[in-house]
Amino acid sequence: MVLKCFSKVLPPHIHLSSSCSGAPPTFSHQEGDDPASAPGDDPPKGDSPLQKKSPKLCGSNYPLSIAFIVVNEFCERFSYYGMRAVLTLYFLSFFHWDENLSTAVYHAFSALCYFTPVIGAIMADSWLGKYKTIIYLSIVYVVGHLIKSVGAIPSLGNQAVHVVLSMVGLFLIALGTGGIKPCVSAFGGDQFEEEHASERSKFFSIFYLSINAGSLISTFVTPVLRGDVKCFGEDCYALAFGVPAALMVLALVVFIAGSGLYRKTPPQGNVLLEVCKCIGFAIKNRLKNRSREIPKRDHWLDWASEKYSKQLIGEVKMVTRVLFLFIPLPMFWALFDQQGSRWTLQATKMNADFGIYVLQPDQMQFLNPLLILVFIPIFDLGLYPLINMCKLNFTPIRKMATGMILAGLAFGLAAVIEVKINETDMPRLVPKESLIRVLNLAKNPVQVTIQDKDLFQQPVESFQNPAEYSKLILNGEQQSLHFTLQHQGLTLAFNYTVKEKSVYSLIVFEAEGSLSSRLITDLEAKPENGLAAVRFINGLSQDVNLTIDSKRFIAVQKNYSASEYSLLERDIYNNGKCITETGEFPLELGLLDFGASYTVVITNISGGAVEMWKSEDIKANNVHMAWQLPQYLLISAGEVMFSITGLAFSYSQMMQVGDDQDSAPQQQHLLLLHVSSCPCFESSLYAAVEINHRVTTPHRGNSTIFS
Repeated sequence: MVLKCFSKVLPPHIHLSSSCSGAPPTFSHQEGDDPASAPGDDPPKGDSPLQKKSPKLCGSNYPLSIAFIVVNEFCERFSYYGMRAVLTLYFLSFFHWDENLSTAVYHAFSALCYFTPVIGAIMADSWLGKYKTIIYLSIVYVVGHLIKSVGAIPSLGNQAVHVVLSMVGLFLIALGTGGIKPCVSAFGGDQFEEEHASERSKFFSIFYLSINAGSLISTFVTPVLRGDVKCFGEDCYALAFGVPAALMVLALVVFIAGSGLYRKTPPQGNVLLEVCKCIGFAIKNRLKNRSREIPKRDHWLDWASEKYSKQLIGEVKMVTRVLFLFIPLPMFWALFDQQGSRWTLQATKMNADFGIYVLQPDQMQFLNPLLILVFIPIFDLGLYPLINMCKLNFTPIRKMATGMILAGLAFGLAAVIEVKINETDMPRLVPKESLIRVLNLAKNPVQVTIQDKDLFQQPVESFQNPAEYSKLILNGEQQSLHFTLQHQGLTLAFNYTVKEKSVYSLIVFEAEGSLSSRLITDLEAKPENGLAAVRFINGLSQDVNLTIDSKRFIAVQKNYSASEYSLLERDIYNNGKCITETGEFPLELGLLDFGASYTVVITNISGGAVEMWKSEDIKANNVHMAWQLPQYLLISAGEVMFSITGLAFSYSQMMQVGDDQDSAPQQQHLLLLHVSSCPCFESSLYAAVEINHRVTTPHRGNSTIFS
């Protein structure tokens, strides 16, 4: 599909082989090559029995069994990405963790998901085989999803119970998704006979599309299930996790349904154990032979030659030589993975109204799989050929460097947007600081003075839209302040105690023919997740009961008492009711916008309608979510150039230092991706390369644990 230029760097006797990995295929020699030039001559462990031929799909050369594998992969990826799409907001809203802790746990989970393939590959190659590994770990996967869904039911236990259930569920999900990752794609490759190599290559493109289709649909649908469906009186996280759980159950059922059609190969050993043992033996042997009388060897790994073959030692040397070249790679994926954490949190502070549709903040993640599907043919059929026509030497390393630059630019744009977003935030308060403003609900201007404070120089007009909050500097954690109000020639004094790092409104109103005041506490920060906050001040001489929608009832006492803040979805609320002793009246609040905080003062009831005054305490989110599109465009283009080109780069480095050796550079490349919790679409590399695949390597087992 893309990277046709990649095939140009391959010698005729080399083509890609598919390992038991959810990541890209590895390099191997074709059967029939000169044995002297083969990367290894050791036979595989165990004898593979003669495999039955699977029934074909619709008269083609595609085995029927791959249909079950592709559907299984679609459902599993829907399950994983759908669950992960709402995970950060789940921590933030359901657990009430702060942004830093939510982000840290999210990335710890992602990192674990991309480390556990090591466990799955070892199980498949050394013990159970790919088929049983997929079955057993999929069961673990399903159990994890179910526990996670149950843990999101608000009525089940306290906060500690929810956290424990969620963490146990996430651990099992990480073990399941990572464990099957290195096996499903290669198990699909196992279904093809050797003479159907071209069909096998196309299968990996179909496999890739199923991954992106599952990711694309789930990252759009599950945020809708979370935000637009209400259960237990709040966002329905139980449903948002339950649907992915159901898809994982379906994935397991579909995979088992095809059991009788699969070609199953026995476990044949794993290269990681050999590599680790080789390195360990070399170190141990070197430490034992520290005497100066013992001749030195050319390389420290040569101390393993007493036990291990020169072929294996040479391959391990090659890995150590190119290891330093891959050190910068985790930095890209550390940035890339923040789409599900910091970028989602940024979206919660933006205006998500697109006119015909209001996006949930966690829905923006669907742009990445969508753009990947768009960019791959554009880069393959347009950009790269155009660069070649211009006689520019756009080598793999330059492509990867460009990808990293694009990722950096994406975060530069994200930083600019964050600065604009912060302009509508409340100021961050430090110790011995508070904020205050004045709401004049009297009929005439009022001059407000605070003793020893140089604030409110001008009189505050009646029902004047409040200016920005003024900063109060206190002499301790709290301080009693003396307020003086001047109104129509009268001077009144009040004392109020103000605490540090708090936000206040001083309400001035007329009561019983005189001027009075009340100090009430305001919100200290914007409402979370793009919600709107509203409170009511009852200026009537009778108590009122307010209905904002069919589910929210607020009682407010008379004589300028204030209600608590209510958090609402962004919407137009014109169907409310105000119920008093004299009757029931319509209440029209109008638009309550994203991230805004409002104070609504009920001033009078006249002509069968409620007269009120609405002020905006905290400004609404005024940066539109569409401004995130450029950063998604850059990071997705960077992923195509960086991730897909990673194979070509690994191969070029291998040719410089390995002299036609096996696939260890690609394996090391992918290991670094997992360490940095890379959420990249593991099969995007399959779709990128239209070169014949081999599922097994003649001298090794079927799985490559590094991927």
